[in-house]
Amino acid sequence: MRSYEAATRIDAAPDEVWRHLVDVGSWRDWDSGVDRVEGRVALGERLTLYATMIRSRPFAVTVTELRPGEAMRWRGGLPFGLAVIERTYTLDRQDGGGTVLTVREDQTGPLAWVTERATPDLNPSFRQFCAGLRARAERSARRPG
Repeated sequence: MRSYEAATRIDAAPDEVWRHLVDVGSWRDWDSGVDRVEGRVALGERLTLYATMIRSRPFAVTVTELRPGEAMRWRGGLPFGLAVIERTYTLDRQDGGGTVLTVREDQTGPLAWVTERATPDLNPSFRQFCAGLRARAERSARRPG
């Protein structure tokens, strides 16, 4: 199994962070690592992510979990579970206010080495994503009414 992960503390409530997280159509506005995302965030729906680091190979996933204000999970990979890619976005409400966002991807399955070899190190991209979402959510949380 290969995993990638990044986390950041955001000075905004989980609902505010969630609003920007599930608005995948606007990701390219605050994450320079995303060209575009096609599809809509809904349980069972298919999304296609076009990342700048792998422009020639879009990342197609199905939304497998949605807990508003808490978590979103995507699943993709090779047929029959030969290689499974699960990406999870988790929001943890902090006692003193704010939210901790964690982005994690796990690659598993008997042919996971295929996806591992084809995937560059995602940790820098995940850190960039977290920083972009933090800036967007904090900016909108500070806007008056």
